Amino acid sequence: MSEQGETRYPPGAQILVRDEEWLVRNATPTDHDGDKIEAVGVSEFVRDEEAVFFTGIDEVDLLEPENTRLVPDSSSYFRRSRLFLEAVLRKTPLPQSERGLALADRFLLDPLTYQQRPAELALSMRNLRPRVLVADVVGLGKTLEIGLTLAELIRRGRGERILVVTPQSVLEQFQHELWTRFSIPLVRLDSLGIQRIQREIPAGRNPFTHYKRVIISVDTLKNIGQYRHHLERIQWDAVVIDESHNLINPGSQRRALAEILAPRTDALLLASATPHNGDKQSFADLISLLDPAAIADPNHYDPEKDLGHLYIRRTKVSPEVRDQMGSEWADRGPSVSLHCAATAAEERIFAELTEHWLPPRATSTEFGTADQDRRSVGTDPLVAYNLLKSFLSSHKALADTLDTRATSLTARVTKAAKEGRRHDPAVEREQEAVARLRALTDSMGDGTAPGDSAKLDALVEQLKDIGVGPRSTTRAVVFSERVRTLKWLAEVVPPRLGFPAAGTTTDNGNGKNGKNGKNGKNGKDTESPHVRVMHGGLSDEEQQKVLAAFGLAENPVRLLFTGDVASEGVNLHRQCHHLIHYDIPWSLIRIEQRNGRIDRYGQRHQPQFRALILTSTTPGAKDDRTVAEKLLRREEEAHKLDGTAEAVTGYYRAEEEERRLIRELVEGGTVEEFLGAAPAAEDDMLAGLFGQVDTITEQELPPRAEVPSLFDGDTEAFTEAALAELYDERAEDLIGLARGDDPKGGRYLSLSPAKAPDLLHRLKALPPSYLKEQGVGERMLVTFDRALAERKLTDAREASDTLWPNVSFLTDIHPVAEWLTDKVLVQFGRQEAPVITSPQVTEPTFLVQGIYSNALGRPTVVKWMAVSGLPGTPEVGDMSDALRAAGVGPRLAVTGVPHDRDLDRLAALVPAAVSAARDHLERTKDEWADLISEPLAQYRKQLAQWRQDSLLPERTSRGRRRIEDTADEQAHLLDQLQTSGRPLLRVLAVLDRPASTDTTDDTPAES
Repeated sequence: MSEQGETRYPPGAQILVRDEEWLVRNATPTDHDGDKIEAVGVSEFVRDEEAVFFTGIDEVDLLEPENTRLVPDSSSYFRRSRLFLEAVLRKTPLPQSERGLALADRFLLDPLTYQQRPAELALSMRNLRPRVLVADVVGLGKTLEIGLTLAELIRRGRGERILVVTPQSVLEQFQHELWTRFSIPLVRLDSLGIQRIQREIPAGRNPFTHYKRVIISVDTLKNIGQYRHHLERIQWDAVVIDESHNLINPGSQRRALAEILAPRTDALLLASATPHNGDKQSFADLISLLDPAAIADPNHYDPEKDLGHLYIRRTKVSPEVRDQMGSEWADRGPSVSLHCAATAAEERIFAELTEHWLPPRATSTEFGTADQDRRSVGTDPLVAYNLLKSFLSSHKALADTLDTRATSLTARVTKAAKEGRRHDPAVEREQEAVARLRALTDSMGDGTAPGDSAKLDALVEQLKDIGVGPRSTTRAVVFSERVRTLKWLAEVVPPRLGFPAAGTTTDNGNGKNGKNGKNGKNGKDTESPHVRVMHGGLSDEEQQKVLAAFGLAENPVRLLFTGDVASEGVNLHRQCHHLIHYDIPWSLIRIEQRNGRIDRYGQRHQPQFRALILTSTTPGAKDDRTVAEKLLRREEEAHKLDGTAEAVTGYYRAEEEERRLIRELVEGGTVEEFLGAAPAAEDDMLAGLFGQVDTITEQELPPRAEVPSLFDGDTEAFTEAALAELYDERAEDLIGLARGDDPKGGRYLSLSPAKAPDLLHRLKALPPSYLKEQGVGERMLVTFDRALAERKLTDAREASDTLWPNVSFLTDIHPVAEWLTDKVLVQFGRQEAPVITSPQVTEPTFLVQGIYSNALGRPTVVKWMAVSGLPGTPEVGDMSDALRAAGVGPRLAVTGVPHDRDLDRLAALVPAAVSAARDHLERTKDEWADLISEPLAQYRKQLAQWRQDSLLPERTSRGRRRIEDTADEQAHLLDQLQTSGRPLLRVLAVLDRPASTDTTDDTPAES
């Protein structure tokens, strides 16, 4: 191993191992086996093979630049040389000193500045590593923001190994967005998928190393006991954890998972629309995953001043967001309350609840009542509110809740009898009350006929008014908190709308027909082919089928009955802009999350919200006007004013918000009192979370990276030239290349990966469902036409049985583009550099790449140099300027091939050129040192202060040891990020004046 933990093998270096040539992807020092080198084969027998070498075990020869062999390029218009140089430029990771965005405008999405901000923040100088919390409110496009950030990391060589952890309900959605928008393939794994991989690989092999880029549900991965030993033995370049507010609870499985992943990844992207619970310590705990030395005292810190570089949060009313929305996000419509007068049977239930369970004049202590004559029959006042909420959902849900309560009470009586104790008379009274209420629910109809349920009748009428029916394409999503209500609605609503009855042939959500019996499979508990039910009891595969069916225009599904499992992160807006709250959660946050399923970026129609409000004439009854309607109105007001309802109550978790509200009601309070009693101190404490990051203003555009290119960054021009050079006239035979015109406009390329095993091998990393459904192995269609790609993406939702488009947008990081880049890169032999001749060149000019790296093997500085003035006084200029001055481009004809004596003359100057380039880098260190060293120095000062502030006298010895360990780990990371060692130099090409004309290229210039 090199001295002081350095590595001699930065990314892009060419090495010789076992008589084969390899390209270094990454190199890191180890404690015992020298440098660990991750490489990809470039010579014929190992081409595209991936391997790991240890310099303490294998003999690894670095190909020295002084030994570069110069070769003439006689290809048409120096196409081979231009492609080779472009491939080197594309393959070289952007360095640590480059903070600008390189790919922001290259993907299949609208170039909205606000969505580029998280990537800008992740790469900013204040961040030691790319670690940020993306805390935008519901609907702004956090998945797109994460995709842009990951793409920038990939361009920097810091995104080879990616792990995305999401709730199971958004797995396929996240996977779909990253592939169709950014060409980032993620292989979806579940517990069965991991088991399948374990059967395919050698015993003991880590299943998470089988694929480089993986998406997995948190529910699968949180089983720490099963996967800990695998997760502890793998390093990731980037980890994404969606809905990261679930990581706050100390001791939880999700938190344990995060604590394993955070120190084992370079980049960490957390995403949550509700990033904290209003508690300083909890938020500090979440931030510690990003930077363990960010907060010294979790009880005293300034979120904006101390943490502004670690998170970003905007709402729909943030100026930059509001100004850029345009037609891509229609303004939401009002939340319409639809009063439903209770039926006679429902009034009897209201009367029973009011008289015996929730007496209007009961005055309560915390969990008891002072007025014994008017006290609740329930032995636990919270049970009474649970019964009320169940009934406000449906009488079917109430029946289930009553059955559960009856079972619990019976168990208490039985236990008392076994223990020889007298039964509690209060328990007996409650048992009698439960039985009475259960009899009243049985007296209600099953909902098949009008008049059985007021809300059900109103729902049917509203769906008819919206236009939902057998001969309509209109869709609606109906939310309820209770699974029993969802299942019941799915049974009784379709027939009343004229949809086919149970047991008819139905689409399973994947384009194939099947029979649906009762409690059918394939993600449904419904019998109608036009209805789906989604709730937390379904597996991730079943949930994905439900969402896919609802999101496809051609699928017959018209109604989605879902619970709050779909209220976080799920996109329901593609084919739907109608949402009905059948019941309303007693939480502003949950209402906002529900509405955000159709009120989000990409919604072209005005979102329409309706809420069914059950009303009662029973004196003192607590109907939906008591709580639900008031919360609905307050959420709408907060959305218009602030863009979010999150901070209204001062509670930042839906569960806590609802628990506190019920407690307020139990103690005799009102909804108005609850809404007006938000803890101001907590609001002030976290006020910084509701503004722009201080280093970013609305007027500034994210900086752009300076990336040299011989094709002006035009991926299409590069691809076409590469195909022509690599395959010439045999492209159709060798790779099945064909070009086609779409009937609606736009051109595409067609490839047959089966004819190109090296390409087919790369495509195995694509989502399996996409590979299978589109038959990508046999025929893959790609396009450079953004309009065509967008149309195909839309067509996939509106006119097919799959969400996957049959034509993919060929971005800079698309597997096909990377495949061609690697093939071009090895067109010249080992340590060969082409000679390009031009009449505009007056003296030999050597094009040299210079790379400084840190101890982790990542480039910190990359310089593209042009060395001239040899052998006398060397001058070092910019490579792009030299190429431009020489006229190197598609019109520079080959006017003469260098003779051997010319090559010998130039070869004799190579060592001097390399020496001049090396000296130049050493002399100009100061120009870029501050860009790298200054942020590290600032963090080192911050770390010292953090250590001092954290080591308080009251700390336990264990706590002090943990602080010291954290400080030492961060200091070690700082050392690794510092530029170290000598630069890697590589001679790429030589510009020279033409030799005597031996051949003349009379072919037309390239387009």
